[in-house]
Amino acid sequence: MGETRDGVELTNLDAALFDGAGATKRDLIDYLDAVSGHLLPQLAGRPLSVIRVLRGQDAFMQKNVPKYTPDWVRTTEVWAEASHRAVRYALCDDRRTLLWFGNQRAVEYHPALARADAPDRQTHLIIDLDPPEDDGSFGLAVRAAALVREALTATGLTGAVKTSGAKGLHVFVPVRDADTEQVAAATRALAARAERVDPALATTAFIREDRHGKVFLDATRAGGATIAAAYSPRLRPGVPVSFPVAWDDLADITPADFTIHTAPALLRTDPWTDALPGPQPIPQDLIDEGRTIPVARVAAMHEGKRRAAARRKAES
Repeated sequence: MGETRDGVELTNLDAALFDGAGATKRDLIDYLDAVSGHLLPQLAGRPLSVIRVLRGQDAFMQKNVPKYTPDWVRTTEVWAEASHRAVRYALCDDRRTLLWFGNQRAVEYHPALARADAPDRQTHLIIDLDPPEDDGSFGLAVRAAALVREALTATGLTGAVKTSGAKGLHVFVPVRDADTEQVAAATRALAARAERVDPALATTAFIREDRHGKVFLDATRAGGATIAAAYSPRLRPGVPVSFPVAWDDLADITPADFTIHTAPALLRTDPWTDALPGPQPIPQDLIDEGRTIPVARVAAMHEGKRRAAARRKAES
């Protein structure tokens, strides 16, 4: 059974969203429609990647818009250095486009970190707190968030925090007057400073086997990276959503408290907009320190090659 909203034909609304979702496609679209006033400001003007899940298929991330995309969906082209090609991204600027994505079974919404009209001006410094897989690990993420907050305060910066919608937390710090390289360097330095507060709890080790059960302070959300937007659903059992939480309330919540079924009733205002401070200049000493720290992915690649060569030598 279908219906039409804002000129978008919606189909197969009673189909299960995915195994373990506990939700239908209608539930997803109803949620997106209910929170559109909160979600759209996080997406508007930014190249958008989405994670779609089609019936009978594995989930996949879509960057390039499909050929059948309606002509009223705004798009922008971004050069992808890794693949040496232009990628045509959607710009999800309005309710109609959001409903169309929902009808395409787009569950997760991952906007670029910079706006399409200023691609070298990342708007936020972001730390992704990724706890180990153990049961109860969210509590570790909460404790690690306190380390990040302490490091921010010592640096003269402030930020806001939200659940990732998975098992961790995202800390966002609005910034200004900095290019992508400067934001990336400052993010590395901030993560390192937070790690130094309690190295038994948190780590910046990019290689998983080097983390030893600690919370990973992921400082790689820069440049061409994306991150789940505030209010985005996540492709996990129960369809949790990434949801803003006050710093002082973190110990009292779990990620499962916020789902496409429960979150709309909690939105009397816009807690993410309310929590975020205004854009702040990044202290130069934070940038300078970060420039002395190797880029994690590059360092991990070289270390992986070194370890592989050592294993081959030991086995020969």
